Amino acid sequence: MASNPGRNYSRTELLNIIWGYNFEGYEHTVNSHINRLRAKIESNMAQPMYILTTWGVGYKFNEEI
Repeated sequence: MASNPGRNYSRTELLNIIWGYNFEGYEHTVNSHINRLRAKIESNMAQPMYILTTWGVGYKFNEEI
C-alpha cells in the first residue's frame, strides 16, 4: 500500500497479494491486521493518518503524507 499511496485495495485484493489466491480464511482477517498495523504506526487510532479506510471499498495509504 505504501508503494502506491492513494490506491484503494479491497480486502480480497489484499488477501490475494499477501497470502495468495488459494487463501481459504476469513476475509475480515484483513481488518485485524490493519488494526494491528495502525496500533504500531498511528499516534491516534481514532483518527488514522497513514492507513485510511475507504468505506465500501477497502483501505489505502494516505497519498498526502
